[in-house]
Parts: sequence; C-alpha cells; structure tokens
Amino acid sequence: MDIEKAVKERRSIRMFKPEEVPREIIREILDEARWAPSWGNTQPWELYVVTGETLERFKKANRQKCMDGDVHSSEIPMPEVWPEILKKRYIGVGKSVLTSLSIAREDVNARNEYYGDMFNLFGAPCMILACLAKSLNIEYAMLDVGLIMQTICLLAHDKGLGTCMLAGSVRYPGLLRDMLPIPEDRFIVIGTAMGYPDWDSPVNKFERKRANLDEIATWVS
Repeated sequence: MDIEKAVKERRSIRMFKPEEVPREIIREILDEARWAPSWGNTQPWELYVVTGETLERFKKANRQKCMDGDVHSSEIPMPEVWPEILKKRYIGVGKSVLTSLSIAREDVNARNEYYGDMFNLFGAPCMILACLAKSLNIEYAMLDVGLIMQTICLLAHDKGLGTCMLAGSVRYPGLLRDMLPIPEDRFIVIGTAMGYPDWDSPVNKFERKRANLDEIATWVS
C-alpha cells in the first residue's frame, strides 16, 4: 500500500469481528515494526502479544471493573485537564462516535454500555501491550513507544487489519499483572487492540476530522 494512502486511511477501529488473526500475520507485523525509529536506536519497548483465552478473561474482567465504576489506577498518569482547543477536538470525536451509534446524550445506559465495549477492547481478538523499564527516563522513552505503536497500526492497516490504541486497556494494571508475566520493574504503558474491522458497524465509518495545517505548523525562514 502507498504510504500516503495508509496514513490517511488508517483510523481507530471501534468494532471488530470475532475472527482470530493468524499468529504468523501478527508476527510479520511485529517483525517489520522492529524497524521503527527510537532515540539512539535504544529500542526500549517491550511488547506482549495477548490473544486467546487469556485475552478473553482480561476483557471480561476489565469490562466488569468499568461497569462497576472501579477507580482507575493507570501506571502512567492520564491527562485530566486539556487546553480548550484540545478539549474541543476530544469532545468532537466523542460526539461523532455516539452519533454514529445513534446514542443520545441523555441515554446514560447506552453510553455506559459503549464504555463497557471500550474496556472490552471493542471485541478485538488480539492486544499488543507495550511496557517500559522503570529505570528509564519514562517521559522520553514513551516517545519511542508512540513510534512503534504507530508503525504497528500502519502495518496492520496495510494487511487489512484494524487497530485502536486504548487507554482503557491499561486503566486497571493489576488485572494485566495477574494474567501476564510482567516484571515489577516495568511500567505498563498502553495497549493496542488489533483485529479485522467490522465495516458494517457505523462507528467505523463516521467522517474523521483533523486540524488545519496552519493550526499546528509555524514556518520559519
């Protein structure tokens, strides 16, 4: 696939088919993603590929904690306050999602069910979880995690798969530590859901928006 086409067409998938992704395809994606850039070629990321029964147990427990209203305890602090322009964009995509699913703002039950779906990873059959050593300069090393995750998302798109990087995947790190062999001296950073998109779902087809170039670029000669 042409790189420009991949960048523009890739989108966050919010409804997956239950169809399993062949192990060899996941391995191929990760093998190619190894070539993502990192500071000084340090390649600090550590990835866990979670599928099958383990992922199903995690999704079920993760969703239940969300529905029970358990307090979030992410190991990497999540932003709570946004500058107004960023908040506007954040709210905007939320409205697009709920509108595509015909969920009214006042329909609390339907909104909660959607949040439950989010913590269920939208039904994805695979999750790529990224961790970092606690001994690192974590703020800087997370730039490298972003680089490899974006590379994984683009490679997956090229192979007909969909992805969604989800804060909801790491809101309850205790669940992940109970199920995965993650050392205590590692931070759990972010998980990316991966699978075959359900293109019949309207939530995967709403119009996406991006800031105009002049909003984000300053030209200096």
